[in-house]
Amino acid sequence: MAQARRAARLLASLQPEAIVASDLQRAAATAAELAAITGLPVEHDAALRETYAGAWQGLTHEEILEKYGEQYAAWKRGEAVRRGGGELETEVADRAAPLVLKHVDRLSEGGTLVVVSHGGTIRTTIGRLLGLESFYWEGLGGLSNCCWSVLGEGARGWRLMEHNAGTLPEPVLGDDV
Repeated sequence: MAQARRAARLLASLQPEAIVASDLQRAAATAAELAAITGLPVEHDAALRETYAGAWQGLTHEEILEKYGEQYAAWKRGEAVRRGGGELETEVADRAAPLVLKHVDRLSEGGTLVVVSHGGTIRTTIGRLLGLESFYWEGLGGLSNCCWSVLGEGARGWRLMEHNAGTLPEPVLGDDV
């Protein structure tokens, strides 16, 4: 909760116009911290839930390797794998990215949307919005608890400005933004 409060104080300074969050407990509680500071309502949506990993849910890394070692290896090689019989990463992006775009379309010119979700969902959504092939989404890396990514408008679509950030974004010198 301390991490969520700190992140909320920093993100509030960006003067967000809207907050949308996963309806799962940790994301909802994190979004509530920002809502308390900004006075904005939070719209919760199941489309922002973490990747459903089927039989892998609740297992430790070691247990997954022991029980599903070949499936895990195929996933790490970048193959389309329904981990534990769950969702494909592309299916996560199929449900989350359109929801983000719907909320972005509601913003005023230059408005800021805060999306509170989970690491895998955020990574696949960013990958989709950037137009990257799904094989490369893993290259974006994970997110630490209560850290964020910043996307903005670039000359050719979405642009990743910050990733796994815990401080406010600063312009890059010589950047064409």
